[in-house]
Amino acid sequence: MKSRALYKYLLLLTTTLMAAQTSCNMPGFKSESTPTRNVTQAYQTVNAKLTQAAETNPAGPVTPLPTDSGIASASPTVDPQQNPSPPSSTAPPSTLTSLPKCDQAAAGIPIDVTIPDDTVISPGKAFTKIWRIKNIGTCTWTNAYSVAYFSGEQMGAPANVFITNQVPPGQSIDIAVDMLAPQSAGKYQSNWKMRNTGNTLFGIGPNGSSPFWVRIEVVATPTPSPTAPTPTNTPTASATPPVVQARGTANMIPGDKIDLDTLQINSSEMDDISYETNAEGQRLLMPLGAMQISRFGDDLPSFEDCRAAELGVSPIPVDEMPAGIYWCYRTNQGLPGYLNVTNFNVDNYTLTLNLITWSIP
Repeated sequence: MKSRALYKYLLLLTTTLMAAQTSCNMPGFKSESTPTRNVTQAYQTVNAKLTQAAETNPAGPVTPLPTDSGIASASPTVDPQQNPSPPSSTAPPSTLTSLPKCDQAAAGIPIDVTIPDDTVISPGKAFTKIWRIKNIGTCTWTNAYSVAYFSGEQMGAPANVFITNQVPPGQSIDIAVDMLAPQSAGKYQSNWKMRNTGNTLFGIGPNGSSPFWVRIEVVATPTPSPTAPTPTNTPTASATPPVVQARGTANMIPGDKIDLDTLQINSSEMDDISYETNAEGQRLLMPLGAMQISRFGDDLPSFEDCRAAELGVSPIPVDEMPAGIYWCYRTNQGLPGYLNVTNFNVDNYTLTLNLITWSIP
């Protein structure tokens, strides 16, 4: 910096001497009596000062001035080590992509296996709600996962119902929860979510935060007006309660047969129903021997209902047996009972039946 200031000072001195010489050669100029320094001596003095400055500041040669008119301002030299170039204001394009979550769920097809929205149910009636939920995350759901009550009316259901089978990513599961309709008439909704092993809730929908629900309408059963009794051929109700011969759940795959008197599968010559697939790929429940069956409806049948029902021997397409519909039957041994479908696995065609067979007093 000192050499630069000295350089400017000497440059100014040189310019002044040259201007003085030019002025002396102009017409009409009268020389003063004071003697002036010779121009050659002035240049020699300048060169001597420059040489002295170079020896005093050996940092580098002094850059000569440009030859055009005027004095150009010197631009500072940037040391790349002391003054690195500023980072670009434009950020590089992002290469990050959103990763799938471990626990994500989606509605199965259909999500309401039983009890569609706004199903009418009598006050205090027990029912089973079954949802079909699909695992669209990256983690397998184990039996440590559960469906958990979230909000709304709990309707007598437990707070958590653990799943019974592992559900790998991409697979669906039918989850059943036993509930009880409230005693008062009105509309009721119970909201539920999935719960993982860390007790974290997750639902369905675009953000995985929406609950799934059951919504029912409780309608009080009207009291019938008293009427004169009408003779019928309906069998007289037994004075004693009916005795249950067999009760339980059966899982059947195509090719299985079941004895409804014992609920044993593929175990005797007294099988009552065969689960078969015909040439068109249709899955059927086929009555065997003297067994008869017919549709009863969505109300739970009693012993007398099934004992008095008009039955037939026609095969029943499984596709026409929605969950929540009851079917009365009579076994090969003449015992009444009913069954209903609680689950149908579309992946392996496993059919889950809830059954009860009464003995005749």
